[in-house]
Parts: sequence; structure tokens; C-alpha cells
Amino acid sequence: MADITSRLAALNPFNSNNAGLDDDDKGDVMAPAAGSSRRSDTAKDQLRISRALRTFLHDNRILSERDAGLDDQQLTPALRELLARRSFEAPPPLVDPTHPLPEYFVSSSHNTYLLANQLYGKSSPSAYETALTTGSRCVEIDAWDNSDNEDEPKVTHGFTLVSHISFRAVCETIRDVYDRELAAGTFTAGQAGDPASPILLSLENHCGPHGQLRLVQIMKDVFGHRLISEPVRRKGTREQQGSGEHVTLEDLGPKISVIVEFHLPDEATDSGGDDDDDEEEQQRVARKAYNEKKKQSSSTIIIPELAELGVYAQSVKPKDNSWYDPGQLINGPHHHLINVSESGLSKHLPDHAVQISRHNARHLMRVFPKGTRISSTNLHPEKYWGVGAQICALNWQTYTTSVQLNDALFNGTPGYVLKPAALRAGGSGDLRTGRTRKLRVHVAGATDVPLHEDRERDSIKPYLTCSLYSPLMGDKEPPKRKTEPYKHHTLGFLHHGENPHATNPIWDETLEWEYEDNELVFLRMLIKSDDSFARNPKFAVATVRLSYAPVGWTFIRMNDLKGKESDCTLLVKFEFEDS
Repeated sequence: MADITSRLAALNPFNSNNAGLDDDDKGDVMAPAAGSSRRSDTAKDQLRISRALRTFLHDNRILSERDAGLDDQQLTPALRELLARRSFEAPPPLVDPTHPLPEYFVSSSHNTYLLANQLYGKSSPSAYETALTTGSRCVEIDAWDNSDNEDEPKVTHGFTLVSHISFRAVCETIRDVYDRELAAGTFTAGQAGDPASPILLSLENHCGPHGQLRLVQIMKDVFGHRLISEPVRRKGTREQQGSGEHVTLEDLGPKISVIVEFHLPDEATDSGGDDDDDEEEQQRVARKAYNEKKKQSSSTIIIPELAELGVYAQSVKPKDNSWYDPGQLINGPHHHLINVSESGLSKHLPDHAVQISRHNARHLMRVFPKGTRISSTNLHPEKYWGVGAQICALNWQTYTTSVQLNDALFNGTPGYVLKPAALRAGGSGDLRTGRTRKLRVHVAGATDVPLHEDRERDSIKPYLTCSLYSPLMGDKEPPKRKTEPYKHHTLGFLHHGENPHATNPIWDETLEWEYEDNELVFLRMLIKSDDSFARNPKFAVATVRLSYAPVGWTFIRMNDLKGKESDCTLLVKFEFEDS
């Protein structure tokens, strides 16, 4: 253990892992939830609209002079109505709770207990509060025996310098968030009769028999009636008869459900530590030692009391390809969940994508980041959503592009959203439609671009850069388009027309893309500054799912780089046509 620790301590977790990472892809450390979501205290319809954008709305005959309020600092009713429009949210049919659980994508967190990197970061129960209150419905708990107190298992990242916390404290935090959300009605999508939102606990067990028994006892004691410990449907149903038919989201209701490991004979060892060309030799040596020690220490026997809690999901690391070819997991449990790293799954793609999608139409899959992502970078989830993987577990420690894509998919949902019909039971398993579409984004401008503390409002030259993401693009770079930088004219009398400050830029440009049509296309919009002789700083970001796009002009509320809603809005219009 000491040898492994010394090796890990010598590593620079930000060296090889971030070296090839596009700066645009990075985000800041996520803002702690502190008992609330990432939403601002200011409602969207209370935000400002700059005079320059009001003039744009009038000049383009979107609003009358009176409705645009050109001579009024206050918002007119027409402006307030336009600003308040709900945009880029999942439509009601996609939160229909009557489908089987495998037919939903689930907003999911990886190594939820961590506040920082994967090798020597800090663990904290508050990380579960942050994840749950910011949208995660599946959180991960790595449980280990505690040599200081065998009756109180701990949660940590084993064989690393990560600090540990008590399993009981984690459960108490989850319970408290559950109770608060249920009392506030935020388990739903916001309307009476909307589906309740279960919490899934992805339990990675490293405890021996006594420790496992204590896990069960602590969960039952802390969660009580909230915990699913037996099938929720009445006796005599097909589910009770072991047909393999899955419970619906509506049947689960607002409960806590545990994903428990199931060990196949001679199962594969997939820790996510697959070789990476960018990984330094020292890091590879340390990770190999880590995996060898982990393999020796991991319990391969799940006691019956713990296994029984895996009512609707038993996590399996398959030893062969039988789960998708021919499609029957040999010696597998009921309601199995394929648990695989992004590297492990990528080896089967794209050659077996349709077969895997068809498997995932009826069974659960969890994809987690490869082990070399020690600085808490992320897999890109759209690639795995494209084969129907329900649970794409993301490191929520930083507000990366991946977390932003996750926000876009689950916007306006209770953390569960129906998969495209092609990826559900009876579907083809193939997202492709054979059509090519053209997207035009008319970018008017923005109001109140947030500044860094060291910048003056006219010291920036803001521009909007947009990237298109689709699972059908494979590993290709997402195509980018950007506006010209906006520059405020200091000598305003030399400038004709509106001359707003740089925090209220007007671009009035149209950006275009052509892409292969499917239902999982996303656009990420990032406001940056065109700084000479320096890395262009980022100020605000928003990511949207194109299939949620509203008709007509809409104000998009931008987030800061910590993931919290800012006071900045972007006025845009999306247009689509077949090409």
C-alpha cells in the first residue's frame, strides 16, 4: 500500500490528462449547492434587455416600438412575455412515466463523493447534495471496510490519497435531500401529476461479509420506507413471475433504489484503466499496481442480504460478448445492468452499435469514465447515449462540456427523459434517418455578459462560438462556427447607430451547419473575448438539444463557467430545413 501511495503522490494529475484537452472543453469547479439548485435568485422574466437588443427587435419587426420599449428602462409586457418563454425544454411526451425503466436516459454522477481529482482529492457528503440538487438521479458510492471501526464502512477511492467519509453520513445526506425535495415537490418536472423521480444508488462494494451486512443495516436504518427492498408491483404480475419485464418509472415512484454488483464466474476486470497513448509511463505503472492490488482485495462474494437490495438493477462486468451477440447474458441475474468503462465499450463501436442498442432497449447499461481521467475530466456522453446507454456517469466536479450536454438533455425533466423511439423496445437500434439537415442560427446579441473580476466592461471584444455535437460524428471534432468579435467604439460620435458597451454586444449574424439528422444533436454556445496575444477568456455558456428548439426568436439564459445561472441572456432564432 505504501509503495502505491508513493507512486501516486509523485504524479501530476493535470499533466497528461489535460494536455490534449481543448480549452473550450474545460469548465470551472462546480459551485456548491448549499441546499439549492444552480438556479439564480433572479427569475428569467426579471432580467434586463439592453436598449440595443430592443432596437434590434423593433428594426426587425419582431415588436412594435411601443412593445420594444425603446424609451423605457422598464420591461414592457411584450418584452417580459418574450423573455419568460420556456425554451429548449423536453416536451411533455418525453417525461411520460409509463415506460419501462430501460427506455429512459438517467442523469448520472460518477465518484460522487469527490470534490476534486481522482487520486488525492477530498471526499465529502456535501458532494451528494450538490449532485442531487443540480439534477443527478444516479449517484455512485464506493464502499470499503473501515479498519478503525468495522461497524461503520467508509466511502473513498481505494488505494489513492483521497480522503474518506462514513457510509452512514453519505446515506444521511441523500435522505435529507430526498426529504427536502419531496416536501418541496421538486421530485417532479414542476406540474401536478408529473412523474416522481427515483434516486438510484450505484453501489460499488469493496467490503467483506461483515461490512456488507452493515451496509444493508445502515441503508435500511437511515432510508427506512424510502428504500426499495422488494418488488413494488403486486404479486401475480409478470415482473413477480421472473419474466424479465422491467418496472416502469411510474411504478418506482419517489423511492431510493440500489444497484448491487453481481459477479459472474471469471468475469472481466474493467476498472477503466485501459492504456492511453497520452498517459505517462509513471502513471501507467502506478495504475497497474493499483489495479493489481484492487483485484486482490475486492470481495467477489455478495452476501444474500445485500444482493436482495438489487431489486431492479444488478451490475455485471461481462466476461464475453454474449450480452449483445446473440443478446442473452449467460448465467446473468434478473434485471442485469452492464457496467463498462468508456474505453471498454468503445472497443465494440461502431461495428456492433445496433446490437448494443437493441440490448439496451430492454436492459440497463452504465458507462463510466476511463481510469486515466484522474483530474476529473469526462467522457462525451452523446456517443454512448447514441447506443442507448441509460446511465452515462459523469464527473460533476467541474462544469465541463460533458456536464453541459447532460444539462441540455435533461432540461425540463425530473432527471429521466425517454430515449428516441429507435433506441426503445421495438425500435431499429439505429439513430440514423438517412436525411441531411441544415441548421441556421440567427444570433442577434446578448445582454449583461458576465465579466471576470480583473476586466473592465469595454476591455473585451466578445464573440459567440458554437459547436455541434452528435453521436453520429464518432470521434470527429465537433464543427465550430463563430461570430465576428464585437467592439465598442469609444468615440461614439464617430459611430452610426447603436453603440452598446461590450457587455451588451450586437452581432446580427447567421451561423450555418449541415449534419446527419438524428434526435441527439446538441449545440453548445460559448461567449468568449477575442484577446490579442493571449488565450481567449470564456464568460458564459449554454448548451441546447436541437429537438427541443422552439419556433421563433427566444432568449436563452446563459450559465457561468461554474454552472450557475447568470444574468446574461442571448437572443437567437433557430431554423431547420432538409437538404
